[in-house]
Amino acid sequence: MLQTRIPPPVYALLAAVTMGLLDSYWPIVNIFTAPWHRLGLGLIILALLADVWSLWLFFQARTTPNPLKPQNTSQLVTTGLYRYTRNPMYVGMLVMLLGWAIYLGSLSPWLLLPVFIWVINEQQILPEEVLLGQKFGASYQAYKQSVPRWLWR
Repeated sequence: MLQTRIPPPVYALLAAVTMGLLDSYWPIVNIFTAPWHRLGLGLIILALLADVWSLWLFFQARTTPNPLKPQNTSQLVTTGLYRYTRNPMYVGMLVMLLGWAIYLGSLSPWLLLPVFIWVINEQQILPEEVLLGQKFGASYQAYKQSVPRWLWR
């Protein structure tokens, strides 16, 4: 059973709100100004598309995409973006937050990106990996060996 009852998108939303507050009340230095800050919107759109595609792959495989119930997973999804990262939906959330940080413009929102990575690793990914390892054994271990957790090892 997972250690968390908070869906990962809620963590992303909390991070986004905190980033907005940091930008409003503690803007360290503006590193992206108009019109360049709009590049962040492009990243957000790309990340949304990646997340929708990744979700669609789960439905196509007829397995659960519910991050709070990975024990209901009926098969591993290793196609599409799952060939490059074991967690494309979490990478997508991170890229959305990166886009949001660029759009906000100041340096202070960037402070939340490593916090988001740490929270998702500890509260979601590590417990998921234990469960998937127990459920799928050697095939999951081989997948773990060949595909990085994020986009890096």
